[in-house]
Amino acid sequence: MSEIASKVTRLLEAIETADDAASLEQYRLGALGRKGLVTLALKSLGGIPAEERREIGQTINQHKAALQAALEQKHAVLHAQERDAQMAHEALDVSLPAQSTPMGMLHPISQIIDEVSAIFATMGFAIAEGPDIESDALNFTALNFPHDHPAREMHDTFYMANSPEDQLMVLRTHTSPVQVRALRAEGAPIRVIAPGRTYRSDHDMTHSPMFHQIEGLVIDEETHFAHLKGCLSDFCRAFFELNDVPLRFRPSFFPFTEPSAEVDIGCSHDRGCLIIGARADWMEILGCGMVHPNVIKSGGLDPERYQGFAFGLGIERLAMLKYGMPDLRLFFDGDPHWTRHYGFAPLEFPTLSRGLRP
Repeated sequence: MSEIASKVTRLLEAIETADDAASLEQYRLGALGRKGLVTLALKSLGGIPAEERREIGQTINQHKAALQAALEQKHAVLHAQERDAQMAHEALDVSLPAQSTPMGMLHPISQIIDEVSAIFATMGFAIAEGPDIESDALNFTALNFPHDHPAREMHDTFYMANSPEDQLMVLRTHTSPVQVRALRAEGAPIRVIAPGRTYRSDHDMTHSPMFHQIEGLVIDEETHFAHLKGCLSDFCRAFFELNDVPLRFRPSFFPFTEPSAEVDIGCSHDRGCLIIGARADWMEILGCGMVHPNVIKSGGLDPERYQGFAFGLGIERLAMLKYGMPDLRLFFDGDPHWTRHYGFAPLEFPTLSRGLRP
């Protein structure tokens, strides 16, 4: 046992002087590994007389506990030294000039909202905003959705937990409630756009449970469908920066407009690239129509006197069409490499006179 004690003493001294994790691991294996000093000593207990085995076993266990304690203590010391060295190496010098810090990029969603807002601002539209959490009454009922409409089902809409039955709250499925709020607050004539986040229970390559829309509303005593077509035609030419952008209006149905239409934009495909403006094919870009009399009434106006149009555009869809982004899900991954590739210079606000893209 004196030989084992002397070996343990030398191991303890070696552990104390270990200067890196690799050396410490070698000492651990030499002491506690499968062929280590303590392991072999414990295996040899079977050949020792029973009357001596207990005392010798207790001594070996004491040596084992001393080695384990020394190893843990040294490991903690080495780990702290490694952490301090890493912090010293990675320290940030706050005295460096700001130019050395990489400049951030404006996200494409923010850029598209700025571009669309700049275009409609030249047409006399103001910007209206509303809450993301909306009442079922404003999100659906005020917009002429019947109570059995599929959009009200839980597989399509996010309902807020614990909201009372007589005042259900939802994550808004469109920014159309902002139009009703604006009508009630400002009356007519009115000309507003409502950009913002919207939410629907859908997720794939071209759909996200959270996405962005811009909806527009014009209400006065004289506006008609030809004004709607002219407004959207001017917008598409300005947004895609083309002199001729063919549009096709197809009859459709939306609860809040009558008549309603879906708008297709002329395009073509060449070697996998989408080209806006050609007429070989069509692609849907937005929905629109004349505001339903029930919605005008919900806004506190007389539908016998006032009329107007509304439209809605998906921000991500516009970005994908204009800037060639293939996958909607990448908009929300927070990948800095993607943002640097598709992002825009900050503090350069788009204008029609200077050009939409900074």
